Amino acid sequence: MQDRNDIGRLINIPGLDPMFKDIVSKIEARERINSAEGLLLFEKAPLAVVGTMANFIRERKHGDKTYFNRNFHIEPTNICVFSCKFCSYSRLYSKREEGWELSIDEMFEKVKSYDKEPITEVHIVGGVHPKMDISFFAELLKKIKAHRPTLHIKGFTAVELDYMFRKAKVSREDGMKLLHDAGLDSLPGGGAEIFDTDIRNKISADKVDAEGWLNIHAIAHQLGMHSNATMLYGHIENYAHRIDHMDRLREMQDNTKGFNTFIPLKFRNHDNEMSNVAETTAIEDMKVYAISRIYLDNFPHIKAYWPMLGREQAQLSLSFGVNDIDGTIDDSTKIYSMAGSEEQNPSLTTEELVSLIKQVGRKPVERDTLYNAIAEF
Repeated sequence: MQDRNDIGRLINIPGLDPMFKDIVSKIEARERINSAEGLLLFEKAPLAVVGTMANFIRERKHGDKTYFNRNFHIEPTNICVFSCKFCSYSRLYSKREEGWELSIDEMFEKVKSYDKEPITEVHIVGGVHPKMDISFFAELLKKIKAHRPTLHIKGFTAVELDYMFRKAKVSREDGMKLLHDAGLDSLPGGGAEIFDTDIRNKISADKVDAEGWLNIHAIAHQLGMHSNATMLYGHIENYAHRIDHMDRLREMQDNTKGFNTFIPLKFRNHDNEMSNVAETTAIEDMKVYAISRIYLDNFPHIKAYWPMLGREQAQLSLSFGVNDIDGTIDDSTKIYSMAGSEEQNPSLTTEELVSLIKQVGRKPVERDTLYNAIAEF
């Protein structure tokens, strides 16, 4: 095995352009690259170069460990008051007969169906339904916690939360505390999309803006909650927009240290208003993962969402900075399958996930939501 402490030898490949050597030196010294250097990597660096840098950082942080958890999803509704051009999942409230709405009892029965399973997390996220307000979800959270206190509840994007708080006429601080007290343990990273105002206005103009998204996550962090962060890439944004997005996340992480992981989300063009936009190639996908690992030096983990990428691409990402491929998931999420993702019925057993990771020479580690190790395989 190569010496993981000798990055000079790792990337001292023939023909390496001198323009990248300062970046290599910074990585070796655990120094932060700046936005201009991040942009340079996107614009000029070959995939092999960024991949080697990212893999070095990944292995310096985690060795061969690759994390997953045992989780399932509840999607309360795909009815939504917002109309995002990239979304294949939601249905407008005016067309709610085309969607679904789950009651508290229906969602609770879903939780109970896993009573005999060693699940550690339920992930609750969906559309923004005008009748599913903060009181509705607080009741659901309390019911789940009363039934299974140790089950970690990760729920509600900043988009959902912002709407709940505004509808209830409560501050973000008070609203977040109410849900946290009811049983909400952490936040997913959805709804971040791209922070740039111009791009955001073109693809999702009517929902919470970048400042609001960041503020809601900051409030959660102040309450002692952790959260994830995402970036929707591969649509009409450019490289500078991606770097700006990651830069804002990196700055906030410096201040709050509340983000667990960063998840690049590939734009899928099936059955939405942006179907004319071609999807990115696998090469570009791996480049995004690699540069994310290099740029977000203060994020502990980089995650690839395997149902979106497909199993083989998720395996490949483990050589490009990724050290987490999410969870067993069950077949309970439709967000990406409706958008034309590689996995139309996203469900893997623990044994299948372990095998997936081992096949590419990595060490599977089952974790909880906060990355405490539960079992090593």
